[in-house]
Amino acid sequence: MAANEEHAVSVGAEAKAANAGHGADGPVGPMETFKYDDAIVRKFMGVTVLWALVAFLVGLIVALELIVPVATTYEVAGFRPFAFLAPLSFLVDTKWLTFGRLRPLHTNAAIFAFAGNAIFAAIYYSTQRLCKARMWSDKLSNLHFWGWQLIIVLAALSLPLGLTQGKEYAELIWPIDLLIALVWAGVFGTNYFMTLRVRRERHMYVALWFYAATIITVAMLHVFNSLALPASLTRSYPVYAGVQDAMIQWWYGHNAVAFFLTTPFLGLMYYFMPKAAGRPVYSYRLSIIHFWSLIFIYIWAGPHHLHYTALPAWASTLGMLFSVMLWMPSWGGGINGLLTLRGAWHKLTDDPILKFFVVGVTFYMMSTFEGPMLSIKSVNALSHYTDWTIAHVHAGALGWNGFLAFGMIYWLLPRLYQTPLFSKKLAEWHFWLATLGILLYIIPIYFGGITQGLMWRAFDQTGTLQYPDFVETVMRLMPFYGIRVIGGTLYFLGTILLAYNLVRTWMKRPKVYDEPVYSAPRLLPFADPAAPAFKTRLPDNIGLGKKGDVLVQHITSVWWHRAWEARPAKLAILSFLAVATASALELIPTFLIRSNVPTIASVQPYTPLELGGRDVYISEGCYNCHSQMIRPIWAETKRYGDYSKPGEFVYDRPFQWGSRRLGPDLAREGGLRSNIWHVLHFENPRQTSPQSIMPAYPHLLKDEIVWEEIDRSVLTHAMLGVPYPKEVRDGLSTQLAQTQAKAIADDIVAAGGPAGLENKQVVALIAYLQRLGTDINKPAPAAPAAATPVASTAP
Repeated sequence: MAANEEHAVSVGAEAKAANAGHGADGPVGPMETFKYDDAIVRKFMGVTVLWALVAFLVGLIVALELIVPVATTYEVAGFRPFAFLAPLSFLVDTKWLTFGRLRPLHTNAAIFAFAGNAIFAAIYYSTQRLCKARMWSDKLSNLHFWGWQLIIVLAALSLPLGLTQGKEYAELIWPIDLLIALVWAGVFGTNYFMTLRVRRERHMYVALWFYAATIITVAMLHVFNSLALPASLTRSYPVYAGVQDAMIQWWYGHNAVAFFLTTPFLGLMYYFMPKAAGRPVYSYRLSIIHFWSLIFIYIWAGPHHLHYTALPAWASTLGMLFSVMLWMPSWGGGINGLLTLRGAWHKLTDDPILKFFVVGVTFYMMSTFEGPMLSIKSVNALSHYTDWTIAHVHAGALGWNGFLAFGMIYWLLPRLYQTPLFSKKLAEWHFWLATLGILLYIIPIYFGGITQGLMWRAFDQTGTLQYPDFVETVMRLMPFYGIRVIGGTLYFLGTILLAYNLVRTWMKRPKVYDEPVYSAPRLLPFADPAAPAFKTRLPDNIGLGKKGDVLVQHITSVWWHRAWEARPAKLAILSFLAVATASALELIPTFLIRSNVPTIASVQPYTPLELGGRDVYISEGCYNCHSQMIRPIWAETKRYGDYSKPGEFVYDRPFQWGSRRLGPDLAREGGLRSNIWHVLHFENPRQTSPQSIMPAYPHLLKDEIVWEEIDRSVLTHAMLGVPYPKEVRDGLSTQLAQTQAKAIADDIVAAGGPAGLENKQVVALIAYLQRLGTDINKPAPAAPAAATPVASTAP
């Protein structure tokens, strides 16, 4: 089956089959000639390496940003190991280079630029050969290429400017979201499925199934997660709020990993690994089980990211159960990949391509064992919000996706540039640098994450928190962060070697590429084959057992699946039904059953100024370091206060529960600290917390509040159902916001702080922070004043 794409049959034999009017897999028409479009593959392969360099460099920068703030103060036995990094302090003082703005750029570049372009290179190369057909439209192929690069450039420009939707892995603003939908579904999807329609190979190989499921599911995930109402060209608010927004986001977030970083790379594995090994895929039947069980089970797993949060317990438990089940198909696919090398293991000694593939699949199996383990509630209670999750994600992204992409690129280079690889030795060096780099990255961060979790929940003999000062737990991570930078640097250096190897191979290319002309008969319509007539293998005296035996023979013969493989539309529809049905069964009850989100009468809409401050919070990417979700765990309630309730978040668009704590949780931040403390903290966090690794935000004391944007935000929220009174919707919002801003600014001056902040963004952000978690303790307002926003000026 792995050799479907090979033109093993001679032209004479093909012509004979065509003249006979019937091939081995159904009726065929006259012979047709065609060429493959390798130019588009060369383009995607080239930018894959380019964006890999960008993604990994930005990753190194954000890793350094967690050390640089304390470079001159962190000591170990009187020695300051990071003092040499002090000149990089501009990284945490420049607003468009702060961690909160660059981390989303790093994740988007790694996922959608590096991995995305690697996916497209793999699909465009393998699909043509598996279908014995050129891509349906060269124009659509090129429109896809340039459209996707435009999306990446827009992301690289907008995210450092603070233009974000504030949703992890879905930060890009709504105009870019529309462009993604157009390029992915309208251009790429159309070109792919039309290519399947005009293919000259009747049966579709397993890689094509995974590609089809990827295109369908990613389109569905992106569209539903991106449903939002624009307030301006750069700002929008999701149609979902609070608990429902969290549910939809992690349905998307987890399955973005599943169907962008897993299923297409499994297709890549099923095509390129057998080619590199010179062996057929180990088991066709196992690939069927792997495909269908994976796409159906994976889509349920998202809620395990929300254990012990305000999400209904039934939903997160359901996510956990399916996550644990996911281990089986994942390892089935990994085993299928590794056993493909049976009889070819000796090639690993001198073939860097196979080394990359084998280590990549090994990391896949490690990650897909660890993922289900982390979904178990008792384990997740320790790991969630810690760097353990960061290590897990990077093991998958750098180990699985990175190594498979690198192996594919080295295999493609001599074939696409039609010249030998410039240096096999450099490829070997790349492999060992990347392997050592990823180990030095993830192992210290695993230790750091577990250390974090244990310190957060540690109590002394008196029953009080052993580490009540959050920053103490952060300082314990500094050695691990230092080793991580070394590992990331090695991984980045390996990618530089790949880029150099690519350029030098490209320089040896022929002046004109050879474009072989291939021949294959055109496929004609055909009827589905009749079911084979199986006979029971059991004695006559076993009645029901005989029927069961026949059924088992039908299932295990997989003749029915061979018939599906000849029908791309049927396969696509069944794939869509598998993921859509599972999604609907999980998501719809969260929206329709009111008891999932009990209302709290004292929880009121944000005031206009607080809403503007929330926009600043999102723009600065504060959710990358702070959570707003106190779990019902004794250590957390002792540290932060009462656990979070579902009804507290009904006006949160988007939700800001976060997924990592580099700083303390903020769900009960309101009223804990004075306004002047917040001013000093934003101006330079080291003024209030000498060991803080938070960036400085002096620009917030200078940047003006745009009152018109607050007006638009209030109106947009009102359109989404937030019960603002008519006078607020009709223009009173600016006056209310300015009144509250002046009250906060006057309080800052009275405490000895700077004057003239009443029009500055810092005041709006302070108003928002001082509101967090305070409604839960207020008495329920009497109707009809329930919808009137109450200004909060906290001391």
